[in-house]
Amino acid sequence: MSALFTPLTLRGVTLPNRVALAPMCQYSAGPDGLPTDWHRVHLGSRAVGGAGLILTEATAVVPEGRISPQDVGLWSGAHVDAWRPITAFVAAQGAVPAVQLAHAGFKASTYRPWAGHRGGVPDAEGGWTPVGPGGEPFLPDHRRPAALDGAGIAAVVEAFALAAGRALDAGFHAVEIHAAHGYLLHEFLSPLTNHRTDAYGGDRTGRMRLALEVARAVRATVGEAVPVLTRISATDWVEGGWTVEDSVVLAGELAAAGVDLVDASSGGASAGASIPVGPGYQVPLAARIRREAGVPTGAVGLIVEPEQAEQIVAGGEADVVLLGRELLRDPYWPRRAAAKLGATPDWPNQYTRAF
Repeated sequence: MSALFTPLTLRGVTLPNRVALAPMCQYSAGPDGLPTDWHRVHLGSRAVGGAGLILTEATAVVPEGRISPQDVGLWSGAHVDAWRPITAFVAAQGAVPAVQLAHAGFKASTYRPWAGHRGGVPDAEGGWTPVGPGGEPFLPDHRRPAALDGAGIAAVVEAFALAAGRALDAGFHAVEIHAAHGYLLHEFLSPLTNHRTDAYGGDRTGRMRLALEVARAVRATVGEAVPVLTRISATDWVEGGWTVEDSVVLAGELAAAGVDLVDASSGGASAGASIPVGPGYQVPLAARIRREAGVPTGAVGLIVEPEQAEQIVAGGEADVVLLGRELLRDPYWPRRAAAKLGATPDWPNQYTRAF
């Protein structure tokens, strides 16, 4: 019996297996952050391929929360209408459609990777002034952010809550809060990027305040039956930065705020971080959070082989395995893995002739 291909129930939703499509930016939105046919095919093909949980890329809760002008969003009724056929197709394949709600903070208004330029996008090319915990840019070639005041912080919390409500209207069955990779909520968490002296800065309690307020607001909006996940950077990989010990504390507080699973990634707050990248390099982070905080976790990061993913779940290191690059290379990895691990591949009827 494969542990990777056993169902997992989170509140009122049951994942058919423990394989998830990790959120990966596509930088392919239409005007004003609307998803396109690219997103329908990209997400839909991974659902056909057998992943139990299909997470969108970082989906901005406000226009200025986009990483690039080509990012998707969920800040209006038009976005709800554009997402509906995508979520309906994903759900029809037996997968759970989920949205990652995000705000890029001081990493916003940047060129997409293949633009031929790096750094901040000027207003004349569709850019905007980003916001952050302070007024320093992430890198010298990024745009200088405006520091959020109390009213601005309250507006961010409200934007996440409103977007969570729209997510349900759009047909998503679960919501993930993006608090990782140097984006806004992580910027407030990390002492490398949060130098505030008010109630949203200072010690760890102050720096956690925004992420926890967002979690509570999202939970209140979606009700008791909808799973809420949170992606965190479990460590900054920098001396004096956010640590896995901090993440254990944060995970417990997130669970108390209504979060059902912590998706444990890492890094992003510092361009100078020394990250020991290798197969499964972040799995120990998920394992420690799960063990010490008593919170379900997701493991992510260069997980490639079915046996590797199986051991992560069977060994109690994480409850879900999120695949990124490997699912870009092979949308049908989950069905191939099921066959290799002795589970039923359950190919769609349209594809059974192949076997």
